Amino acid sequence: MIIKSNPDEIQNYLTDASNYSGKCDAVYIPESEDEISEIVKKCNAEKIKITVAGNGTGLTGARVPEEGVVLSMEKLNKIIEINSDDKYAIVQPSVILSEFQHEAESKNLFYPPDPTERNCFIGGTVATNASGARTFKYGPTRSYVLGLKIVLPDGRKLNIERGQHIADGSHAILPTEDGSIISFELPRYDMPSTKNAAGYYCKEKMDLIDLFIGSEGTLGVITEIKLKLIDLPQNILSCIIFFESEEDALNFIEEAAKLSRFEDDSIISARGLELFDKFTLKFLRGDYSNIPENANAAVWFEQEIDDNEDELISGWMELISKHNGMEEESWIANDRKEMDKFKDFRHAIALKVNDYMSQRGLKKVGTDVAVPFESFKRFYFDTIKLVSDAGLNYVVYGHAGDSHIHLNMLPDDAGQYNRAVETYRQICANAVKLKGTVSAEHGIGKLKREYLKLMYNDDTIKKMALIKLAFDPNRILNIGNIFEEKYLI
Repeated sequence: MIIKSNPDEIQNYLTDASNYSGKCDAVYIPESEDEISEIVKKCNAEKIKITVAGNGTGLTGARVPEEGVVLSMEKLNKIIEINSDDKYAIVQPSVILSEFQHEAESKNLFYPPDPTERNCFIGGTVATNASGARTFKYGPTRSYVLGLKIVLPDGRKLNIERGQHIADGSHAILPTEDGSIISFELPRYDMPSTKNAAGYYCKEKMDLIDLFIGSEGTLGVITEIKLKLIDLPQNILSCIIFFESEEDALNFIEEAAKLSRFEDDSIISARGLELFDKFTLKFLRGDYSNIPENANAAVWFEQEIDDNEDELISGWMELISKHNGMEEESWIANDRKEMDKFKDFRHAIALKVNDYMSQRGLKKVGTDVAVPFESFKRFYFDTIKLVSDAGLNYVVYGHAGDSHIHLNMLPDDAGQYNRAVETYRQICANAVKLKGTVSAEHGIGKLKREYLKLMYNDDTIKKMALIKLAFDPNRILNIGNIFEEKYLI
């Protein structure tokens, strides 16, 4: 085990991609589950707060310590097994997502979850129930977690497999490896029907493994993960279509999404539908000079091809033409190398926004909201007007097929930043009014706790906190993530 306490050595552990920063007394870097258990037992006995750190790619401050010590998972980075026959993998939490996907694909297997930041640790994606472009077809990380090994906040160990422990109504019982029992009640509250990563996943008769997925490290330290794999699709249609009108782009996405999800006999069946607004295209033109000058929006889509390539391409071209897509200027990938370039294009804007905010010494102000499908277009244009009326520069990109957008405001100074924060709150409130969520994929962390209160009242949040207290009565693990410490009473 490595222990760091020199201020110069621990600086990299005190921030994340949101530019949120914190402090701690020391950083512990264990190399095994037993060492993690040893650290946690010691801290629990001495009531020292622990913050679990992933790769720092998060956008909510979840891995940033506010006191105590950091438990960095960086050394638990092995792919233990990829089983081609039964289509599963066993990995340690600090395996980098892109490296794992590459290894799986080398065996003709496929792991669908694809957050924008592919240098994230897999453990972090489980902790936040991360999603991404392919969630439109395949669902979020939760759909692929088959088993977890967890060190609890008092050092006990839990090994849980999907289908093994189901809640009896709202009553939950989990046995630990030493034979002791954790018993608690699941609160009853309505979760949005949209893609959602805000608060604990709770419902009657649920599989209890799902409680830990998206719990943001508040219930235990994940030490090993079993993941479901599927067969690798061999042939993909991947395109970036440009539009002169944002309205046309949104109409194209709306119809493509309807055909993909609600028309069983449709040839159109996208696995991802992503929007880029005119300001995003302007932001990217310096690196991508072939973006058409008259383009005011773009849509990236992908679909897997079976034996119907000609019919499939014809169907998409008809849809593109119907919605005034710029057919001649659009991009179509002819091989996997070009598909990878499209991925780089999709991911480039997030990196540029992070750099923009970092250069100004400001925390990122980017929405993670999603609303029901039928409300999306109206919500989108209302949101754009709200930000424009506030006099703020912005870019919009994201998973519009899932009615989920990342609108990043680009303040230049502290005054504009404060205005952006107020505007952000109003956007979140509007999403909740439409029965949406304040966080579709990044979680709540420390930066979005106030917005969780827009979704759930104090009584509901206190009930969530009771779950944490059942696992962590000494209040030491990832305190401040999801809800403030004042709820842990």
